[in-house]
Amino acid sequence: MVGNTFGTLLRLTTFGESHGESIGGVLDGVPPNIPIDITLIQNALDRRKPGQNRYVTARTEDDIIQIQSGLFEGKTLGTPICFIIKNTNQQSNDYDELKTYFRPGHGDYTYHAKYGHRDHRGGGRASARETAARVAAGAFAHIILQHTLKRPILIRSCVKQLGDHNAITNTQAIDWDFVIKNTEENPIGCPCPIALPRWIQKLNQLKEDGLSAGATLYFEAHGLPAGLGEPVFDKLDADIAKAMMGINAVKAIAMGDTFDVCAAQTGYDEMTLNEDNTIAFTSNQAGGTLAGISTGQPITGLVAFKPTSSTKTVRQGLTNNGQPISIPINGRHDPCVALRARPIIEAMLALTVCDHFLRWRGQCGNS
Repeated sequence: MVGNTFGTLLRLTTFGESHGESIGGVLDGVPPNIPIDITLIQNALDRRKPGQNRYVTARTEDDIIQIQSGLFEGKTLGTPICFIIKNTNQQSNDYDELKTYFRPGHGDYTYHAKYGHRDHRGGGRASARETAARVAAGAFAHIILQHTLKRPILIRSCVKQLGDHNAITNTQAIDWDFVIKNTEENPIGCPCPIALPRWIQKLNQLKEDGLSAGATLYFEAHGLPAGLGEPVFDKLDADIAKAMMGINAVKAIAMGDTFDVCAAQTGYDEMTLNEDNTIAFTSNQAGGTLAGISTGQPITGLVAFKPTSSTKTVRQGLTNNGQPISIPINGRHDPCVALRARPIIEAMLALTVCDHFLRWRGQCGNS
């Protein structure tokens, strides 16, 4: 099975299945002598882990990272960083029936069509469980960026729209203190205190009805320099799009302003000078890139997730022999899978821009 590695100079390979012994990753291309605070890696995993509130899957995992190689005396060696995260709360019997049929909206059929064999327990390799390895690697990438650039790098995200409920129409209206700090009061990343009660009501109704909803998440990265990205096939925004589309259940991404705005707008991001004669822009409709290369403005975009495919509502599928079957899907599932996606989006963004920074440094140095 190929396609398990992401990146060019900073390369992440993940391994493991949802109900196997463990999942993990190998992060290669990490520069040496970078101090690593493992608590920062663990904090990122804690943000993503399941079972934290009633609106996400009830599966409870500690998601404790175990470093196998690549670190010594608190610093990177420049050798591959290998880490594992044990699976401790599998309930594989929930999935016994999946040996005999394909669930609608899942990778059961396509995995079987490609390999002729699949791990049916929790989706196996196709499970969102695999993304824990990406979150850990993204935390490493974030540390590498801040250490090498010697400046704070802010990467954050929020849930902009849940189902048909759009919390905000302008990203300038995001209440980031509400999104990030009030996790107990706001466990689902809602950007607006006024919208939160309506979202909670929506999620409660979805759980009661055995349904699910999609969502749109907004992301942004601050503090990155101009000049990251390649101008043709490896554009920075193209690689960010690939990173986001590689996340489970993602079906669309827009960099900068949304598709409708981009199609309808008649203006452009104009340039000016700051008081210190540094280059500035009057707007950021393009989302922080021009010709596939970063401008030094915030990198921004939207990611759309489809509704969770596993629900208790009876749906039509097929058996392994091609016979129609009505399927209610049991197990521990999210009414909106995107609610736990914020740290995953931030991790993939960190991995992408860190990879491009290392590529820029290798080719251009301090030019």
